[in-house]
Amino acid sequence: MNDQAPDGQPVDLIGLIESLADPIPPPPVSLAPQTIGWAIAAALLVVLLTWCLWLWVRHRRANAYRRAALGELVSAGDDPAAIARILRRTALAVWPREKVANLYGTEWLRFLDATGDNKGEGGFMDGPGAVLASAPYRRQAGAAPGLHDLAARWIKRHRTGVEVP
Repeated sequence: MNDQAPDGQPVDLIGLIESLADPIPPPPVSLAPQTIGWAIAAALLVVLLTWCLWLWVRHRRANAYRRAALGELVSAGDDPAAIARILRRTALAVWPREKVANLYGTEWLRFLDATGDNKGEGGFMDGPGAVLASAPYRRQAGAAPGLHDLAARWIKRHRTGVEVP
């Protein structure tokens, strides 16, 4: 039996399939946005991300003194005199020198309690921080348990908008 018709065309199914030509592939679809809405959305997203980055950098710079104080606090250990110096420098970084530098004794402890965020826990006046009233003036101040954690909590959480009492 002849697999081709008299005009030279294949007659059986396999021959017909083999004679098919491959289709021409369509042009690639562009992934660029086709409307102005997407360009506006992209521009707004860039503006929003830039604004968020600016806020983050501003916040990071504003709290650089806290990171520096926490680093010094780690090296101070449990020495109350060193912790008192670190707390004083931290307070001077935030509040005006005229309002903070002349505080000492119970006034200093009252300031630390008023500006800190102790939430009812033992603070500076009646807790482990009471040693700070006299520690800078002693030759050898003994270690005060809990003072390091209290100072770290004050450095992390003190409120900068509070008016000095």
